[in-house]
Parts: sequence; structure tokens; C-alpha cells
Amino acid sequence: MIHRFSIRVFYEDTDMGGIVYHANYLKFIERARSAWVRELGIDQNAMRAREGLIFAVRRVEADFLGPARFDDLLEVETRTQSVSGARLVMEQRVLRGPDLLFQAVVTVVCLADNGQPTRLPANIRQKLH
Repeated sequence: MIHRFSIRVFYEDTDMGGIVYHANYLKFIERARSAWVRELGIDQNAMRAREGLIFAVRRVEADFLGPARFDDLLEVETRTQSVSGARLVMEQRVLRGPDLLFQAVVTVVCLADNGQPTRLPANIRQKLH
């Protein structure tokens, strides 16, 4: 299953050269992941309040392939690569039409209130498969 999330490039997203500043791609893919999790029916605020659990990015492997510019309409695709008891690995791609501009492999883990890694809850693992 591929989740799609549209985003418009604003002036504040660009650098002096008029292209999207590299760190903003991480913001774009974070917004897409948050929307995807919400659409799966996972309430992260409730998960934190009831179970004391949060998601945290453990690793990002990113490739910058082409520039996005002010006012471009981009689409972020998110696809699950693997789910284990302790981690979720996703592929995320940022496209402008058919052009692939950015891609990343993102590893997300679950942390308890004390900051220690913990298993992903079983109901969440089932939703992600």
C-alpha cells in the first residue's frame, strides 16, 4: 500500500538559490508520515497519554536527486518496507509529477516514557502490515 500526501513549496521552504533547502525534505516526509499514521487510525497523542509510548526516527538514509522550487506541487509517497517487533522501516519518495526529487529509507522505533526502546504495540504492527 502506498500512502500519498501532497504539499506545496512555500517561499519559506527555499534557500538563496530559490530551491528547497535540503533539511526541508525531512520536514515534508515527516508530515507525510504523520498524515499516514493518522489515516491508519493511530492517535499518537492518545498512545502517549494512555501507554506512555511515542514514535521516534532512529535512522534516515536520504538521496537528493533533483531540485524542487517555490510553488511546486509535490507528492510524498510512503510505503512500508518492513515491520518487526521493534521497528518500522519505510521508503519515502518526493515527486514533482513524474520526476523523483528525493528518496529516503526511514527507520522508526517506539520509545517508552523513560526514553528506552520498546516493542511496537501488536495492534499497530497489524495495521502496518
